[in-house]
Amino acid sequence: MRSRSNSGVKLDNYARIVHQTILRHQDPVTGLLPGSKDQPDAWIRDNVYSIVSVWALSLAYRKNADRDEDKAKAYELEQSVVKLMRGVLQCIMRQLDKIEKFKYSRSTSDSLHAKYNTRTCATVVGDDQWGHLQVDATSLFLFFLAQMTASGLHIIYTQDEVDVVQNLMFYIEAAYKVADYGMWERGDKTNQGITEINASSIGMAKAALEALDDLNLFGAKGGPGSVVHALADDIQHCQSILTSMLPRASMSKEVDAGLLAIISYPAFAVEDMSIVNMTKEEIISKLQGRYGCCRFLRDGHKTPKEDPNRLYYESAELKLFENIECEWPLFWTYLILDGIFINSLEQVQEYQEALEGILIKQKDGIRLVPELYSVPPDKVEEEYMNPHTVERIPMGKCPLKWGQSLYILGNLLSEGFLAPGEIDPLNRRFSTIPKPDVVVQVSILAETEDIKELLLKNGINVETVADIHPIHVQPSRVLSHIYARLGRNSRLGLTGRPYRRIGVLGTSKFYIIRNNIFSFTPQFIDHQQFYLALDNKMIVEMLRTEISYLSSRWRMTGRPTVTFPISQTMLTDDHTDLDPAVLATLRKLQDGYYGGARIQTGKLSEFLTTSCFAHLSFLDVKCPGVAGHHDGDNEEGNGYVHELRHDDEADDLAQYLDHLLAHAAPKKQKRQVKGLSRFKAVATKTKEMVTLMNKAQDLNVHNVNMYLPNKLFGSPQPSLNLNLPESFTPQETQSPELAVSTDSGIPKDASGAIDYNALVQLLKDAQNLQDQADILYILFKDKGMDWDTHLHGGGSTVQSLLTDLYEKAGELKQWGLVRMISGILKKKVEELDSACSDLLAHQKHLTVGLPPEPREKTITAPIPPDQLAALIDEASDNDISVAILTQEIMVYLAMSIRTQPSLFSEMLRLRIGLIIQVMATELAQSLNCSGEEATESLMSLSPSELKNLLHHILSGKEFGVQLSVREMDAGISPAISIHHLGNVGATKSERAGISKLKSDMKMRYRLPSFESLDIPEIIPFVKDTRQGQWLRRRRLDGALNRVPVGFYQKVWKILQKCHGLSIEGFVLPSSTTREMTPGEIKFSVHVETVLNRVPQPEYRQLLVEAILVLTMLADVEIQSIGSIIHVEKIVHLANDMFYKDQVDLGAEERILEKDPSTGVCRLLYDSAPSGRFGSMTYLTKAVAVYVQDFLPSGSCAVQ
Repeated sequence: MRSRSNSGVKLDNYARIVHQTILRHQDPVTGLLPGSKDQPDAWIRDNVYSIVSVWALSLAYRKNADRDEDKAKAYELEQSVVKLMRGVLQCIMRQLDKIEKFKYSRSTSDSLHAKYNTRTCATVVGDDQWGHLQVDATSLFLFFLAQMTASGLHIIYTQDEVDVVQNLMFYIEAAYKVADYGMWERGDKTNQGITEINASSIGMAKAALEALDDLNLFGAKGGPGSVVHALADDIQHCQSILTSMLPRASMSKEVDAGLLAIISYPAFAVEDMSIVNMTKEEIISKLQGRYGCCRFLRDGHKTPKEDPNRLYYESAELKLFENIECEWPLFWTYLILDGIFINSLEQVQEYQEALEGILIKQKDGIRLVPELYSVPPDKVEEEYMNPHTVERIPMGKCPLKWGQSLYILGNLLSEGFLAPGEIDPLNRRFSTIPKPDVVVQVSILAETEDIKELLLKNGINVETVADIHPIHVQPSRVLSHIYARLGRNSRLGLTGRPYRRIGVLGTSKFYIIRNNIFSFTPQFIDHQQFYLALDNKMIVEMLRTEISYLSSRWRMTGRPTVTFPISQTMLTDDHTDLDPAVLATLRKLQDGYYGGARIQTGKLSEFLTTSCFAHLSFLDVKCPGVAGHHDGDNEEGNGYVHELRHDDEADDLAQYLDHLLAHAAPKKQKRQVKGLSRFKAVATKTKEMVTLMNKAQDLNVHNVNMYLPNKLFGSPQPSLNLNLPESFTPQETQSPELAVSTDSGIPKDASGAIDYNALVQLLKDAQNLQDQADILYILFKDKGMDWDTHLHGGGSTVQSLLTDLYEKAGELKQWGLVRMISGILKKKVEELDSACSDLLAHQKHLTVGLPPEPREKTITAPIPPDQLAALIDEASDNDISVAILTQEIMVYLAMSIRTQPSLFSEMLRLRIGLIIQVMATELAQSLNCSGEEATESLMSLSPSELKNLLHHILSGKEFGVQLSVREMDAGISPAISIHHLGNVGATKSERAGISKLKSDMKMRYRLPSFESLDIPEIIPFVKDTRQGQWLRRRRLDGALNRVPVGFYQKVWKILQKCHGLSIEGFVLPSSTTREMTPGEIKFSVHVETVLNRVPQPEYRQLLVEAILVLTMLADVEIQSIGSIIHVEKIVHLANDMFYKDQVDLGAEERILEKDPSTGVCRLLYDSAPSGRFGSMTYLTKAVAVYVQDFLPSGSCAVQ
């Protein structure tokens, strides 16, 4: 018998420690671990972390096995791990109804529970009696399920369990917009049960999704059916939100030691090393003490000042916990592991030595990691005075199994029993290694042979959909329907993934579906629901945005491939050439560089070897004996339909794909058939194609002809049949005399009521699209959408006429009309809720409607699309134009924040109503026109020009505006182009319209317009371009809520020296500093809320400048500068001084005109901050006068 090696003896010692501290407590039936003797329930997070050391020890035994007994020991330890993981899975499988509900509601009452009965896997407290929603706990379970499966453990046994895991991935995939209770089960640090978005949850969800993507849950023995899939777009959403949040942990926590788990082992969720280091430094500098790290600043848990009889804290008592927060040794175990993974021996040694000094040593020699160290009640005052000096006492669980497990893992790694790669088989630790530059492959497809010829004329050689067989091209919404089938299991009541749009990362892969190769066009090309894609410049801009996003976010194997179809709508009006914007873009793509990305153009077939592929095996036929009944491509057809008869949507998808694959292949040439046989063949073919068209309609694929190789229906150009006589379409030129008498106004009958039949006759005779829209608006308001005008003897409802008019206006690019009719038809941007969620997830609050509250509505959490649209309508005072513009701008803001987050720095709240108002004001100034004309011009901007204007405003760049009138139709509003500063000016053409009727309608109906927008009177137009420059800047910064860097932290300091700041009667009390810390985003939002009570943006900005001057006093050695400081009084003092100086210098009264709403001199708004007559100069003098009474006697007066 050979002797036991030294390493074997050491491993046996670790096995003894693991057994004594962890496995001894494992339940023999469920495999779960209780929290402690006092807390017998099983927490998911604690259970998973606790079993990690057992898994690591089993790997160490397998690696260092001396004898057969060691292999047996390794197997026993592995099975203990499997038993616990399956115990957690059992708990979850008893709550599948919650997973199903949560995928749609994201409500705290529908979330999985955080803790369970250790003996039965049953729930232990009610849905609303605990902070159950903890996305990081569910994600941690999934993450280690992936790592352990990759290491060779078999945890998942059946296909049903695979479907459960897939649905759990849907449960966590939207973590970036789910407010939960976080790692510490408290949510907001006031401990009042308020959920918030937590960086730790987002990071762990991202890591879990990446770890599980394309993993076979049955391990090496599994087939394609046991592979689970994550969507790359969701992963990247989590990544971008995480990057924007760190080092901050949430709205209420400026830093949290729990982030160590996501910036290092186990998750390694952050790809930017500088952010990793910055977060780690923040944690160490702000939270580290002599016994470990605090969880977060002002954490009252188990401190002597915490009242254990109360569940929640009072907001103001958080200040009591400052400097006496309990310190957790747990976080040093993370820092030891971090040192091992970054190969920093000094860090490992430093924290191992520190940890050894605070472990609790037992008689049997085992060292235990206590839960936390607290300040003794009699030493609290001493610790307040001199933080980190008093001796603390261990409290809570001993050992904390979670900490004990990570401590053992750190020892196994540092002593060489395991290499880092062995407990990280999925190589998460390499996430920060820089990736090579991405080359984006772009394949341009022509919709028809005619377009192919046009492109060839311009030197661009492309294929049509028919040419690319056997590759099938489909719109992105078909991919959404396909993914909605993923994870569906009728036996368990799981419906799969909720139908959601697929982003550009998802559509840039090739998919193998039932042995056929599919490519999908990007979502932004689809213009069924909204009008943005009717503007070719907008399509080109969205393509640029998406390619830029792809090049920075692509992380998969192979290159991304974008399929870009050129359709009829991308041609010029006469269909003789390509739209110049599209043509210019295609040329840039061929040059090999576009949107900041390297581009390779070519045919789809050329990209097959270099692209990324995804095999969606869940769509393969599972019924034996079905294949072989059909030829080639369609051999699985019947089985697939049979397989999918779960519900209507699946059935539609099945039949659509079956028909598509059946008719996609070019058939071999058959012998000529004549007579009746030939007619029957054609009739059958036509019937099949019509069926395919119908199935496509069921899936909302409207332009299906574009995606079919066989062009049965001729030109796909939609027929704009307006159901009206010829005269209803706009004429090429408008005659000055109109067919309708314009003197009569709205036609009335003998009793004085509106004669609707005469109005319909007016509609019939009207030759101008705008007039037609106005008349239809009256009919819609008075008679409703379904009223039949009987224009053609029946069937011509107001809705159908408006829809026809919408399409015609879209074809003619009359954007004002398109927006107005969109509003009447209640069209919604398809991605409105995701745009809103994107902005919120970047910690930007949104307001819609014009200030002040309650008209201006604030959005602080994601809400369902219908509720969001209703809220926008309400905030817009039911002004359909403002409502539709609000939706549009929300989408543009979301596009900008994805690609240029730096534009939004120092902005916490995006006030869309004010942004619209400022856009109109900018146009009024640039065009030197009235407010009403400016708002009409704003409505008439094309989507691309509107986005351009918004970008100029966000970036603060100077820009110019030019008017140009298209001669083809005097009824079309002037086209406006936004460009960098240049010559401004043009004449405004008068529209020939039914002027008397229009004014009548305005009085009676409040036609859709911006009359509710308060456009300030502009400064008289002068040649000096510098005049109005500072007013403009203040107006922009005020509307965008942009403040100087570090502004809110300075406000926090000044609040500590006074009783509060009063702004227009609203007080910001000093007590807020007792609840919130200076770096807390929650504090910044609180300050901003008070500032937002001021409706005029330029006045708000002057108040910000006044507060900025006040904050200089925060650093002066003065205990107090008064009770409540009235900021507006300081501004008015400064204004009076400025006005007096200007009068003394002989300024004309005309120049010194005052703003009637605030009484502030307009010239002061337009003064540069610095200089003799600068705003800051006068504000400094005003502050000196205002606070003079509070300065110590004999101190120098502020000059």
